[in-house]
Amino acid sequence: MNYEIVNLEQKIVVGVSAITSNNNPKMGEVIAGLWVKLYEGGVHSMIKNKVNEYAIGLYSDYSNDQYCVTAGNEVSKADNDQLTVKIIPAGKYAKFSIHGHMEKAVAKAWGEIWQMDLDRSFTGDFEEYLNSDWENADIDIYISLK
Repeated sequence: MNYEIVNLEQKIVVGVSAITSNNNPKMGEVIAGLWVKLYEGGVHSMIKNKVNEYAIGLYSDYSNDQYCVTAGNEVSKADNDQLTVKIIPAGKYAKFSIHGHMEKAVAKAWGEIWQMDLDRSFTGDFEEYLNSDWENADIDIYISLK
């Protein structure tokens, strides 16, 4: 799978979060539940100061085999006391651009990324959903590098 190396500025993400792990048999349900809460639960419309309408799925706070998953949006300023605020650190990232069925394309890409020998920093990996077309999604996945 091809990727390019990019340098990103810090991003602020506001949304909803949960702790999970790849070993958790309910990982998929946990992550799907965050997206349901974001869109069907009305959280998306509550987020103030959005930079754009691109949804972000952030994986951060890696510890042992667990990590925090946040579904939300990039904001110019965190101004939502009742929601989770996370920082995507500035730095070097491997950027993977994928296209296809939103859920299947992302799952397939992550399966391939996990097999790659990337010099990962585990400071914050994220998916940026560039459109909301479930069948023909355009998604960029960013993996933080050392």
